[in-house]
Amino acid sequence: MFAAFVLFATWIVLGIPVAMVVIPWTVLTRDPTLMYHWAMTVVRSGLRLSGICVKAEWRAPIDPAQTCIYLSNHVSNLDPPVLFPLLPGRPVAFLKRSLMQVPVLGYGMKLAGFIPVDRDGRVESAVESVDAAARALASGVPVLSFVEGTRSRTGKLQPFKKGPFFLAMSSGVPVVPVSIYGTETMMRKGSLRVFPGKAHVVFHPPLNPRAFANREALMAAVRTSIASGLPEWMRTTE
Repeated sequence: MFAAFVLFATWIVLGIPVAMVVIPWTVLTRDPTLMYHWAMTVVRSGLRLSGICVKAEWRAPIDPAQTCIYLSNHVSNLDPPVLFPLLPGRPVAFLKRSLMQVPVLGYGMKLAGFIPVDRDGRVESAVESVDAAARALASGVPVLSFVEGTRSRTGKLQPFKKGPFFLAMSSGVPVVPVSIYGTETMMRKGSLRVFPGKAHVVFHPPLNPRAFANREALMAAVRTSIASGLPEWMRTTE
């Protein structure tokens, strides 16, 4: 539990004073760039001090000026803090609406433009979230989606949600598949225990949605890319 204590203590000890400065600044300026920059500094510090090493691989260059949709698999609650500091620009992500209720953190994510998702199964809720993501992309903000919709309990790939692919086909912006592994052993689903280790992140070549006949074809290509960056045992469907 020592690594978990160090991780969360670092985020709290550094995060609270940072939030006291950057959140009011963001409210006044309506620009979350400074808040995001300092948040990533706090996140990286917590990972480093708790013994979590991040190894990233780019299989093709990613233009930081290009607005993209990043689609990643999801195996641990450590995935977002591992992945976000690696992304160019100031991306936003889909997240459970309940996280918006977390004191300070939730308000910060709301100011940053993160996209709440209701897991009520209603089509209207899904359309609302996709529309919010489309507006972010239109304003030049990259979007991250953990495309399985929830964490895998076993580490194996789960079926993909259709919403992110509807967004990709309708917006036409490049899609960057992302593979992440190693975090599944450092923080398992349903546990707050954290273990030091190495997280691996693989960024695959961008895919142009316009090059695919339909949403299903794009989904299959993204799945193939993500699977290619994972250990073999994780590639089969859960």
